[in-house]
Amino acid sequence: MPGGLISVVACGSLAERADLRAGDELVAINGHALRDVIDVQFYAAEEHLALEVRRGEEAFTVETERRYGEPLGLDFTELAFDGIRRCDNRCEFCFVAQMPPQLRTPLYVKDDDYRLSFLTGSYVTLTNLDEDDWARIDEQHLSPLYVSVHATDLDLRRRTLRNPGAPDVMSQLRRLADLDVEVHTQIVVTPGLNDGPHLDRSIGDLAGLYPLTRSVSVVPVGLTRFHRGECRAHTDAEMRLVFKQVMAWQARLRERLGANFAYLSDEWYLRLGEPVPETSAYDGLDLMENGVGLVRQFLETRDWRLEQAISSSQSPTLVTGALFAPILRAVTDADVVSITNRFFGETVTVAGLLTGQDVIAQLQGRELGDVVVLPAAMFGGPQGQTLDEMWPQDIGAALGREVVVC
Repeated sequence: MPGGLISVVACGSLAERADLRAGDELVAINGHALRDVIDVQFYAAEEHLALEVRRGEEAFTVETERRYGEPLGLDFTELAFDGIRRCDNRCEFCFVAQMPPQLRTPLYVKDDDYRLSFLTGSYVTLTNLDEDDWARIDEQHLSPLYVSVHATDLDLRRRTLRNPGAPDVMSQLRRLADLDVEVHTQIVVTPGLNDGPHLDRSIGDLAGLYPLTRSVSVVPVGLTRFHRGECRAHTDAEMRLVFKQVMAWQARLRERLGANFAYLSDEWYLRLGEPVPETSAYDGLDLMENGVGLVRQFLETRDWRLEQAISSSQSPTLVTGALFAPILRAVTDADVVSITNRFFGETVTVAGLLTGQDVIAQLQGRELGDVVVLPAAMFGGPQGQTLDEMWPQDIGAALGREVVVC
């Protein structure tokens, strides 16, 4: 049995009372082998717990009582103890396939694991499910799930995924609805492939499964300079057509369903110079994993660390990607520097894909404030590093400035 390697034991928790320690492996709960964090959550819901543990060469069982509603108080080094499910599709626009060489190994892993979809909100294609997976989704009621659809027409979806054996996603979504599993879907729109009437069909088909198919996020294809396929990015005119198309669907669906259902990611609004929707337009949904509603959240909440950096500094320099820079300039008098993404290519404009080397190269030799404020999205690595494995202090040292991350 693989077991879950414990990374943190919360102070005062059930796990601490049971004398579990970081570095232990939790192998089973009440006789149930553990495949992942979901199993831990599911089988630890009982009041009496028998925890099977490995500590080095020693194996033992700890019996303990769980108070009502009490969590175990454990974190694990991995969410999936038996390995991540890999993607069996070959989408031309797959971002993993567009990565440059010599980055850290996990960046090249094409995961397509429905368990991570449930745990983290990542989008999966459902093309690698077997009957045991379906039984588990039912038994443990893994809801909501997040599904990359791209096209509801079976032949077109197979072409889009470049997977001739991909199952019919509409049948899968109906099956999930029968299990009372809520689903959020996405369509990555690629010009000349799944746009135009194909996009109309996909949105219409998915809306027919409302409310258990709860939303569809419409996202523009994103390509780096390392892309080698035939698909291409949208022109501004093509973006405008998709924008109008989805807005028309929203108007019809709000009248029919009472919700917009189809939501454009922020990039459509920013590239076209359109105002981002009000909070109410997102119908209470959190779709920010897809870049839907991020700008509105920023405008409504304004990170306190950003406010603190601006107010406590004589002349802060705020750094962001090209897409978000106009928004940031509109809400502050501070100096805002837009970084061009040389690492991935200038068509990549989001702050989350900025690298330390691009920031340093474009800020060196420039007049900077006493504090440089960097977006936290840059530091999404496993230990808080950039994609090119730089820490905030590395960037600060190269620039000779204090760095604040927010």
